[in-house]
Amino acid sequence: MEMGSQMTVPVKETFFISHGSPMLSIDDSLPARHFLKCFRKRVFTQKPNSILVISGHWETSEPTVNCITDGLNDTIYDFYGFPQQMYQLKYQAPGAPKLAKRVKELLKLSGFNQVHEDNKRGLDHGAWVPLMLMYPEADIPVCQLSVQTKKDGAYHFNIGKALAPLKEEGVLIVGSGSATHNLRALRDTADVASWAMDFDTWLKESLVNGKYEDVNNYMSKAPCAKIAHPSPDHLYPLHVAIGAAGENAKAELIHHSWSKHTLSYASYKFESQPK
Repeated sequence: MEMGSQMTVPVKETFFISHGSPMLSIDDSLPARHFLKCFRKRVFTQKPNSILVISGHWETSEPTVNCITDGLNDTIYDFYGFPQQMYQLKYQAPGAPKLAKRVKELLKLSGFNQVHEDNKRGLDHGAWVPLMLMYPEADIPVCQLSVQTKKDGAYHFNIGKALAPLKEEGVLIVGSGSATHNLRALRDTADVASWAMDFDTWLKESLVNGKYEDVNNYMSKAPCAKIAHPSPDHLYPLHVAIGAAGENAKAELIHHSWSKHTLSYASYKFESQPK
């Protein structure tokens, strides 16, 4: 889409990546780090024309895309108290203004009347940390889309549905959040909290069995939903990824690991099915 000389190859998959802690950027002891570093070889070998990331770290009242027209995305260090070397990391992927305009167009066509552009905001760590591992050359244009925490799962699923045509245009759609996300419950221990395990297991079973309506209504359907996600910000990127995959999309768990007692790194692929 952004690279005029590149042939457009449709993308059949969307992804949800649990990005967990910002330590993912430097900590080789985290299995999820190695999973993401092997992403291009083992999970998704196609090189997309551009990448749309929906990150749990960008919350706005109405859908907003970053539309960087003058070169490279800035690297946003939206975390505190971590090792100094993490604040030296940079992921300067090109902006994707054409993709940003297309996202805005598709959302408006689907009834999302208020869609905004941000011409200054770069990539937060929910976007650049996984992308730095997945596509370290930073040579693919990237656009980011915000989440609306005052809305529900079905709303974000419908955002994804509106964006489904992007796959035919060679765009890789990545939701970046966390299968479980309660930062107050983190502990430096290897065992996993029962409530985190219960929610994570329910989520996996619901996804692989295609119970997307239940996932849209996870607050009333899932065990331990409120403690697993005190705020919905890190789950809504999942709903967008499901919606964008298309009707009857098939879900596959592509990585699973834990850290800090409650933090699931479960990541999923959603593959579009032939009509």
